[in-house]
Amino acid sequence: MLDESLLAGLPPFLGLERAELRQILDEAVSQRHEAGANVFSEGSPATQFFLLLDGHVRAQRTTRNGDQVILHQIPPGELFGIARAMGLDSYPASAVVVAESIVLAWPMRLWEPFMARFPSFAKDTFRTVGARMHDKNDRIMEMATLAVEQRISSALLRLVNQSGRKTAEGIEIDFPITRQDLSEMSGTTLHTVSRTLSAWEKAGVVQSERKKITVLQPHQLVVLSQPQS
Repeated sequence: MLDESLLAGLPPFLGLERAELRQILDEAVSQRHEAGANVFSEGSPATQFFLLLDGHVRAQRTTRNGDQVILHQIPPGELFGIARAMGLDSYPASAVVVAESIVLAWPMRLWEPFMARFPSFAKDTFRTVGARMHDKNDRIMEMATLAVEQRISSALLRLVNQSGRKTAEGIEIDFPITRQDLSEMSGTTLHTVSRTLSAWEKAGVVQSERKKITVLQPHQLVVLSQPQS
């Protein structure tokens, strides 16, 4: 049986009594997913909503040409698969497991009852949807107005803000991230990302290894993300 402490400190469930947390957990199913698996797929019926307890998941869509576009990263403690919050009956994107993850899943029939009964759940849902819409708007503006190098640095800064972990060298993105992932996030080619990261490594701005990126000079990355006057 899952303990109530798993939910007690998470934004969707703040302020709830232990008995309420117990009731919520009793309705949940715990799932473990290996890296590379899909929690759900784009276009499939939205039959469940989820909370990421541990690990890392990303939302991505497939274009008509078969290319993958990463929409956003989902950190532990965040709700996802919340299609009902957007008035949808199917998932608008796939939830792909980046690192081995544990999630809680609830049947979608509980969405409206949770929204009505638990104010913190409703508040966090609106916050999550708003933050994702704001992020999408920012990325549209970046694609329209920023040069490639600025888009790559902006994508890295988002990852640092979402999942950065301080180390002796700098700030490490705390989940596996490839150059291909970064190219999808910044709307450019793998060749361009590789060339840009190599130049930044020589300048001491970042350190890039297999599926691992550490930002050595965060301030310099901020400067690189700014439009040139």
